[in-house]
Amino acid sequence: MNKGRFAVPAGVTDWSIAVGVTALLLGTGLSGPHPAGGRELLGSALLAVGGLALAARRRAPLVVLAVTGLSAVAYQTAGFEVLAVSYLVAVYSAVRAGHRTIALAASVGLPPVLLLTALVSQDGPVRDAVTHARNTLEIAWLIAAFAAGEAVRQAERRADEAERTREETARRRADEERLRIARELHDSLTHQISVIKVQSEVAVHVARRRGEQVPEALLAIQEAGREASRELRVTLEALRDDTTTPPHGLDQIPNLVKQFRMTGLETTLTIEGHPHTVPVAVGRTAYRIVQESLTNVTRHAAATTASVLIGYRPDALAIRVDDNGTATPRPAPTRGLGLLGMRERVTALGGHLHTKPCGTGGFTVQAELPTNGAS
Repeated sequence: MNKGRFAVPAGVTDWSIAVGVTALLLGTGLSGPHPAGGRELLGSALLAVGGLALAARRRAPLVVLAVTGLSAVAYQTAGFEVLAVSYLVAVYSAVRAGHRTIALAASVGLPPVLLLTALVSQDGPVRDAVTHARNTLEIAWLIAAFAAGEAVRQAERRADEAERTREETARRRADEERLRIARELHDSLTHQISVIKVQSEVAVHVARRRGEQVPEALLAIQEAGREASRELRVTLEALRDDTTTPPHGLDQIPNLVKQFRMTGLETTLTIEGHPHTVPVAVGRTAYRIVQESLTNVTRHAAATTASVLIGYRPDALAIRVDDNGTATPRPAPTRGLGLLGMRERVTALGGHLHTKPCGTGGFTVQAELPTNGAS
């Protein structure tokens, strides 16, 4: 696997080898003892077929192995005494591709076939036939081709394992770094933000108990503390989310609804259509929409009931969350949270989000997420 900057394409390499081997076979065959007339043309064609077949040795190594072996038997029968270089290259390619058993079986069976062909087609002593067959396929060269193919295959396998190990090591280090950052954020910020949040809420509560007007600055600090706490929690969840902790998705929505029922909000879940697998990002976004919508209901809407609808469509996933609250304006969302955060998630997937007060009271969140092409 050559990843160099000026790497030669594999097809160019294969054709170069095929043409080079063909030239070698034709040059050797026509320069040595060979028949004349029609058998010369037939033998030359067989030599060319065996050599040019190597151009497909990467795509179809077993087919090339069969073609080169048969061409070696055929041009020997035609009277050419040429070493089967093309077959040796085909053996190397087949072994490199992992077809060791088939290459070994073919290589064990071909020498006897060549010997039998020489005995039948050649007139003369048995010794001459044996020599002719041996000149067509030397056992030592055959063993060398097999060993070279196996050595290259093992080297490539070790290189792939090393690359995979490097990727796993890098991924593990990245996970460890994320967890370290999460711990640092938790240790350094969580306590301080919690103190600010608690102190501001206590100050607001005391001021209201005394009937005093709560300063706008104090209310801003209270809201900022709440949002900072939520944002830090979301950030820590994202940092701790790795391959060992599957991301939240559609499967976790029933448990999410159950959790909000335990808070006193009467929540129902309805599934429409035929549930089917959706991309991970779509499932995660659907979960976050339901989570954020129900959180807003419990915090801001003074609602007693809420309904969640998940609709499976052929090319989209529909989500709708309704409540019977007062539909009071939500606080201005911090970027990445609240309604703005939902809208950013939906838009990133090419979907649509609609939020509006209901005519009979309450609030509605509707989203449509495409499932074709999302990832």
